[in-house]
Amino acid sequence: MPQKHYKNNSNSSHVSSGHSFGYQNIVYDDEHWALLKRLREKTVFLMSALADFHLNTVVHGSIARGDVKTGSDIDIFIPEVQNSFTVETALERAGIPVNNRFIVQATPMYAMKAHIEIDELTTITFPLMNMRNVEREFYTFGGEITLSQLEANLQVAGVDKRLMLIEPNTVGHEESSVIGREAFVAKTLGISIDTVLDRVHALTKRSTVGRTGVFLKKELNNEETFELALKRLSDLNPSIRRRQQQQNKKGFS
Repeated sequence: MPQKHYKNNSNSSHVSSGHSFGYQNIVYDDEHWALLKRLREKTVFLMSALADFHLNTVVHGSIARGDVKTGSDIDIFIPEVQNSFTVETALERAGIPVNNRFIVQATPMYAMKAHIEIDELTTITFPLMNMRNVEREFYTFGGEITLSQLEANLQVAGVDKRLMLIEPNTVGHEESSVIGREAFVAKTLGISIDTVLDRVHALTKRSTVGRTGVFLKKELNNEETFELALKRLSDLNPSIRRRQQQQNKKGFS
């Protein structure tokens, strides 16, 4: 089911509450719209630099949904496996400095990903191996939009870290709890129920035991490419080799 898209044009601020599933209607004020505009302008610049090298990207999270706040991250994602040289060359040609580079794996079953940290709040990520469907839909779960949608000033629905479904409208957004409505949320976002249940489990665990970290995070040195670093990790770590082998099996999804 395709997501709804909304343009923003509000200049007032208030919150109205309902009693069902924690429903609230949030109306953004001028300061909120100004912050969203600044963050999106930076995002468009970064995504355009990658588009110049034919790299298709999405931005996910609050930038896509519109419910930003001071300190909101800019998380840009390239959905397909890429040659890291192309990505890094695109950034270099645009004069975009890179602060750090990491290989990250959330769990042993998840794909290894390249994380290029532009600054402490801005990251460009792409997979180094094929992702399962639930991994790819993680980004849709939180809300994702393309460069063209961003340039058209659109917002999309998605779920935040509180497990609240954020549904943008012309003055701000409506929010309501995901818990107990997982099937409805899956249908609304156009993703599988398995993905919603997976994220509910992960975020519920985080809220009760705190941040659980990632399975693997390796910082690259200046001479390493992502591909070389991945090979070195694979040579040393049997679980990484198994994950690489699994993607070649029939039925991998």
